[in-house]
Order: sequence, then C-alpha cells, then structure tokens
Amino acid sequence: MPINRIRTTAQLLIRFAVGTSFALVSVLVSGNEALPCAVSSDTKLPLFGDLHIHTRYSFDSFLSNQKNDPDGAYEYAKGQVITLPDAYGEQTISAQIDRPIDFAAVTDHGQFLGEVALCDSNWRNAAWWAPVCMMSRAKNLWVQLYAASLWTVSGGMEGDAPERGMVCSLGDCEANALSTWDDIQAAAERHYDRSEDCSFTTFVGYEYTQGQEMANLHRNVIFKNETVTRLPISVFETDSSVPDLWRQLRSQCLDADNDCDVLAIPHNPNLGGGLMFPDPATEQQAIDRLEIEPLVELVQHKGASECRFDRLAGMGIDTEDELCSFEQIPSDNLAMLGSVKGKMWSDRGLPVDVASFHRRNMMRNVLKDGLALEQDSGLNPFRQGFIGSTDTHTATSGGAMEKNYVGHLGSRDATFRNLQDHFVSNPGGLAVVWAEENRRDAIFEAMRSRETYATSGTRPIVRFFAGDYDENLCEATDALEQAYSAGVPMGGVLQRTDADAPPRFFISAQRDQGTDMHPANPLERIQIIKGWVDDSGATHERVVDVLGEETVGLGVDMNSCAATAPGHANLCMVWEDPSYVKGESAFYYARVLETPSCRWSTLQCQAA
Repeated sequence: MPINRIRTTAQLLIRFAVGTSFALVSVLVSGNEALPCAVSSDTKLPLFGDLHIHTRYSFDSFLSNQKNDPDGAYEYAKGQVITLPDAYGEQTISAQIDRPIDFAAVTDHGQFLGEVALCDSNWRNAAWWAPVCMMSRAKNLWVQLYAASLWTVSGGMEGDAPERGMVCSLGDCEANALSTWDDIQAAAERHYDRSEDCSFTTFVGYEYTQGQEMANLHRNVIFKNETVTRLPISVFETDSSVPDLWRQLRSQCLDADNDCDVLAIPHNPNLGGGLMFPDPATEQQAIDRLEIEPLVELVQHKGASECRFDRLAGMGIDTEDELCSFEQIPSDNLAMLGSVKGKMWSDRGLPVDVASFHRRNMMRNVLKDGLALEQDSGLNPFRQGFIGSTDTHTATSGGAMEKNYVGHLGSRDATFRNLQDHFVSNPGGLAVVWAEENRRDAIFEAMRSRETYATSGTRPIVRFFAGDYDENLCEATDALEQAYSAGVPMGGVLQRTDADAPPRFFISAQRDQGTDMHPANPLERIQIIKGWVDDSGATHERVVDVLGEETVGLGVDMNSCAATAPGHANLCMVWEDPSYVKGESAFYYARVLETPSCRWSTLQCQAA
C-alpha cells in the first residue's frame, strides 16, 4: 500500500548575509473605513490562507464544467458548501473545507478574461459561436482537451508569440475583460470583513500566465488594497517578458500617484525548465525581483519545489537529502497535465531523468546560487520567502485536505480520473503569514517582509528566529517579545561581524489540532537546512535534525491508515550552528515534519 512516508508540513526561510535587505516598507493605506480588530497581537498572529485560486473566469476552469465564480470561491473559503461537476459535467458533487481559512485571493488567468466572458455569454452573441467557445462548453473530455490546447497556443505557451484569436474578432474582448475584472474586485470587496471580527480578508489578484515551450513562468499578482491597475497586465501586454511585467507594475501601480501597491509571487519553478530564476541581465532586473517578488509558492497541487531526490536512482539534484522526494512531479514542464486515461499523450510531459533535471527548478539551489551571485556582484536577487497555496481550478480555496480530496480540475478529476491522470499531483498547500491582525495592510506587509511559511496542507504553528538568545528562551513567559527584540524573525536578514558570537536560532512548533472529520498528526521532528558558499564560489548545504526523532517503521496502521507513531504536541529549542564560520554568508530555514500519514491516493484506493 502506498504510504506518504514523510509529510513535509512547513517551510520557512531566514538568511544571514552581509549587505542591505531589499524588503520595502510601504505607507499603510485603506479604502473604505475598517473597524479596529477585536483580536490583534504585537507578537503577531498565525493566519492561514490561499493566494492561488481559479474560478470559472479562468479558461481552464471554464472548460472543465466548473460553474463557481469568485463569490463561490470566497464562500467555500469561509466554510460554505459549494457544488462541483461530475464526470458528465453536471453539478452534483458537494464540497466543503474542513475549517475556514483566514485570507484568500482569487487569481484567475489575466490574459483571457474577455474571451471567457464572451464564450460564457449567450447564443445571441456572435463570439459565443466561435469554435474554441463551443468546444470549451462541451461536456466531452476529449473535446475539452482539444479546446485547452487551442487556449494554450493562443496564450503563447507552445512557443509562438501570444495572439488574440477569433473570439475577439467576433466580440469586444476588452470591454468584457473590464467587466470581469470589475466583478473580481467587487467580490473581493463584498467578502472582506471590515468589522471588528476581522474574520476574513480578501485580496484582488490575478495570474500572469507566461510560458516558453510549456515551461512554467507563471506569477500570481497580488494587490495590497482596492487600488489596482485598469486591467490585468498579461502576456499580451508584455510580449511574454517577466522583466516587462515588473516594469509595467512599477509604472502602472508602484510609481503611480495613487495608493496602488503590488507583489508578484512565482509558482511551480519545479515545472519551469530552469527558466524561472535566471541570472539577472541587468542590475535593475535584480532590484525588481527583490522588491516585487519577495516570495515564491513552494508547494501546490502540481508538486513541491523545495529540492529533488530520486529514491530509485539513489541521487538528488545537488543534494543527498532523501526527504526531497516529497511530492515530486516526474516532468519538468506543464505538459505533465497531458496525462489522459492513464496515458501521457505529450512527449514533453514524459518523466525527466534526475541527472537532466535543471538544478534551478528547485528553490534550495536557487537560494544557494543567490549567495554565489552576491559574492560576485554584491547583490543577491534570490532572497525568497516561502508560501504554499492550492492552485485550485474548482474554486475550492484552501481545500488542501488529503481525506475526501475531490481534485482541482473539475470534471477532469471526477470518478477515478484523478487517480488515473493526476496521481502525481496532490491537494496543495497553504500560505501562512505572521501578522498583527487579519487585515490587508498587516498581511501584505508580512508578505513583503517574508515573515511567512508554506505548509503542505496541514496547519502547524511554527516560529523561527535568529539572534542572540539565551539557551533557556523556550521556558520564558515573554519568549516571543525577547525573540523579536534580540533578533530577526523568519524572512529577516541578520547582520554579523567578526566580533559577534555565532547566532542562535529560536524555533518552536505546535501541532495542527485538526478536526473530527479531518484529524491531524502530531509532530515528528524539526530540521534546520543551511546553505552557504565558500571562498572559491562553490555552494554547499547541510540538513540537521535538531529536535524530535525519525519514526521507526511505517508509523501508520496498514488497514485503517490511523497514525501509530506517538509524536509530539509541541517542540521548542534554541539551537546554535556548530559549523558557523565568522564572516560567512549563509541562509537557514526550518523544516517541520509530522508523523507519517496516508496520501490522498491511498485513501481513495482504500475507499474504492
């Protein structure tokens, strides 16, 4: 029976480097008046959310018979029941999150908002009859897949330049895109809780969907408040250039004379063919990445992007860390979605040998290379914090539960198609931020300062600090106050001189409490991962078990999938790096593991 032997539950990042942090501090702004939150904290609150959500306004959600709009996505995030399509395209499947999340952003694909609206209009509209529209509305899987290929080509993913198609020659794509963009903004405003309860926060956003030969270069663009660009800046406006996206976000938002503020969050570097994190061509590109893209989506339903190890081959990509086999996609590009009825129909989607896999598809290597670039140029463009999200295409915001996983691709995942075609996929992850309160300003600033972490769908509460700490800090009643005053939190940059003592790390983790329907596992152990570059420019890494212990045996009952390993409810310690070298630039992040649990695929096979 397949067992999810090791479940990585949290990723967070902290770096130590000589130099200046490029995180920005923006002016706090607000639109409509919001009441002070009844619950807030100077030492910050852990808020769980999803910043990668697609609804029927996205072409690939629309063509999978998914009928939920942004309102449905936000209702699901808050705990309401929504309906999803079955294998025949009928809305018969009920879905409900195990417990509400705290914040969310609908991020529909920015480049086809007008086209999808025209396809979804009515027969009186000439564009409704465009072939791609008729195929997208079909309930036949093969017809839907052909429609998907047409959208993909039009968007420039196959290699040719992006080009508007017949739909826009038959209807007004810009006017319909404006209307849909207005709907997305209006839904975010309707569901943003401005009362003192502060129960739910929304952000206006969209996905910038660029690719080269199916290599994924996608970003989710998240606006701080209700002041946004007139339309999403898509591949049609940037000619498929991420640096041009940054330039236009500056000119239309960051440098505009209004309250606009924005971040872009790359996702799925594991499917980027090594193209998502190239060396910057100019100093301005390095600065733009640092200021506009402080985070990366580390885990979502199309796999994890921390690091890569192939257990069968017995080797990894610049790593010997066997836990890097967690939720790995065999391919290195988006053609992996071409698996239909158990067969891969695209040669591009076939597995890539680990020796041929590009090292910068994995974020640990990107972080190491950033230190090497800093050693050469004085500037590290790859200071990335981590978040997780789902990338759901069924409006199931935050629906990252292994149990009763309904898939993220609408009718494509109904019945056992999910197991047949998307076995290598997973329910996705969650984004966690440490913010003073559940408000847009506070959450956005936490993202900008990288005080965030990623989980693979569960909800452990994790703290990670570095500084000058007493070894007994875990026992102090004011431990968090001391942690902030004597050091920096996750995402921070700690400056050290040759005269300073080695830094100490304060790390604590509390287990996910789970629910009756979705019980959670206890904690297994905490690891700290260190990366550094030596005087010759070579990069290195080390993985250290600092607290807890590896589970002996499976740790799971083979018949019931019940957890049998005892684990821990809480783990806390102050750790000092025994290999610290004065003057060395390095990054450190913590990885928190739960005891083993059954994967969603095992649970579905058991239930069959």
